[in-house]
Amino acid sequence: MIRGIVFDLFDTLVDQNHDRLAPVEVEGKRLGATTPALHECARDEFGVDLPILEFASRMRASDRELAADTIKVGIELSTLDRFSAFATSLGLANGLAFAESLTDVHMGALHRACTTPSHHEAVLTALGINYRMGICSNFTHAKTARAILKDGDLDQHLDAILISEEVGIRKPRREMFEAVLREMDLAPNEILHVGDNLVADVQGAAEMGMRTVWLTRQVKDPEAAMARYDGPSPDFSLEDLMDLPVLAARLSV
Repeated sequence: MIRGIVFDLFDTLVDQNHDRLAPVEVEGKRLGATTPALHECARDEFGVDLPILEFASRMRASDRELAADTIKVGIELSTLDRFSAFATSLGLANGLAFAESLTDVHMGALHRACTTPSHHEAVLTALGINYRMGICSNFTHAKTARAILKDGDLDQHLDAILISEEVGIRKPRREMFEAVLREMDLAPNEILHVGDNLVADVQGAAEMGMRTVWLTRQVKDPEAAMARYDGPSPDFSLEDLMDLPVLAARLSV
């Protein structure tokens, strides 16, 4: 019997609107959407005198070096630690201030790009009558994730909020879902996990013994995504969260 529902955050409860964060072209090179603003901040506030393409190249090199021991093995790399390491690679003495400023720039852009579908708060209101609810999200800055939840009035409906930056582990690693079970105080077979990512959400939760819902509303080509995936099949697939209360009710009788 389902007693709790756990959601992924981005492109599940809230939309990241990736078109608002599309790469930009600078001097014939494609750069990350926030790179020009990061370069401007580093130059104007910290005197980093590098051409933008060299700045971007050195930032990517720093990221690659860190990723080998973090993201690639399921350890979260916070945005603040990412930019602190970049400051060290640049030889800056005031590395923490640099990292904090670049984090504000980068996360500010990501925050502004996010929106909450208008009916999602009502869905959580309906589900909250009968179920405990939580968030289990891979994200590198928990403060921003919590602010986004608050923007959509979603936070008031949640009994547990697990963000990978705070846990230190990323889905689909088992430890992330173990943290969910502790916070929700429920057994795996009492939880329905809902998310858009087949590996992080469906595989990770299924391997823990949770039932899973694959949400496809923001998946461009579900058929192609499923063809590329070789993990456990989702127990259920929904195109929109508005259908979740009916599904959850069926599983709770």
